[in-house]
Amino acid sequence: MFEQRAGARSLVFLFDSLKVAVESLFAHKLRTFLTLLGIMIAVASVVLVGSAIEGLEQYVKQVISRELGSNSFAVSKFPRFENLSDEEWEQISRRNQDLHLEDLYFLRRWCVDCEELAGEVSAVHPIRSGTQEIANVRVGGVTENATAFPGMGISEGRFFSEDEARRSQPVCVIGFSLKERLFPDVDPLRRTLKLKNQTFRIVGVLEKKGSLFGQSLDNLLYMPITTFLKTFGARRSVTIRARSGDGSFEDALEQVRTGLRFRHRLRPHEKDDFGLTSADQINREVERFTGTIVAVAAPVTLISLLIGGIVVMNIMLVSVTERTFEIGIRKAVGARNRDVLWQFIVESCLLASIGGILGLLMALSGALLFRILTPLPLLPTPEYVFLPLGISAATGIVFGVYPAYKASRLSPISALGAEK
Repeated sequence: MFEQRAGARSLVFLFDSLKVAVESLFAHKLRTFLTLLGIMIAVASVVLVGSAIEGLEQYVKQVISRELGSNSFAVSKFPRFENLSDEEWEQISRRNQDLHLEDLYFLRRWCVDCEELAGEVSAVHPIRSGTQEIANVRVGGVTENATAFPGMGISEGRFFSEDEARRSQPVCVIGFSLKERLFPDVDPLRRTLKLKNQTFRIVGVLEKKGSLFGQSLDNLLYMPITTFLKTFGARRSVTIRARSGDGSFEDALEQVRTGLRFRHRLRPHEKDDFGLTSADQINREVERFTGTIVAVAAPVTLISLLIGGIVVMNIMLVSVTERTFEIGIRKAVGARNRDVLWQFIVESCLLASIGGILGLLMALSGALLFRILTPLPLLPTPEYVFLPLGISAATGIVFGVYPAYKASRLSPISALGAEK
């Protein structure tokens, strides 16, 4: 019974404290608004920065998954997405061998768990159609089975055939942006364009891919790899793309690795003289990169919450000074030190919590607007939502303790005399 009464008194005291706190905040609207503004901006910045980092990571992973596929990997002369020193890169460039079409044909016989193996080589070169020229087009030479891999879908026409690739025919498929820029109002199929003074006939248009960080993924052209090597020169290293069956990714990866080591006559103690790149490996590098951003950005944004807490403490000190006479009256009629202490802590926590909620709403609105206006989504995850709210409430408690303690230590006589 005693515990029930004590609990009821605590609830009544909390309700009364909240009521007094709300009245105090509304009594000084401008001051309250400016204090809330500081907390709002601090919380919104933390949520937006965290959402931007999370959105960036997910966006890049989606593009990688779309371009590579979860069960695909690539083999190239140099390892990709590895953090290597200049000296290590120099050693690799001297040690690693170029990959050729013969390596691709060998792996097609060697790797039993590879459903598809395709070759690709690329360069950047201008192209021209009529009087219009487009610079810096990514020109790729690929094998005829490249459409078996993600990111190689055809929206119009067809891909070049095995016979066209075998005879090194001057045919090509173009990206969506090249179609829009060169042939905006006409059918591009069977039309021609110029590349290195050679005429290529367009047989297909690739599906639209969009952009990554503002860079178009559709500003490209593909031709048979045999035609590419004939046009640009055969002394180029080929990138080999492999796709495994379901559940055999690791086996296919190891078979390709051992096959190339066997073909390149590497001894057991010697390192690979080629690089293997998978979607999982790139995703790990993306996570490492975004983790570095978090490590740098999080402390900076949390500083804004610290500044907001200092503002709350200053405002509460002003409030204690203004309400000294009120404190004296409350103590004169029987209020205890802890009652006054909790009164001001509740008010400080309420102020910071309201600012945190408004800041969260502002951040969510900004994230929604950013998502509508740009292709990069902002993803407010639970940790980036509840962590700033918890920190803002804790900020109200921590930075409200000193003003509350100062108010609770006032003697009734000196407090009542402060009004005179």
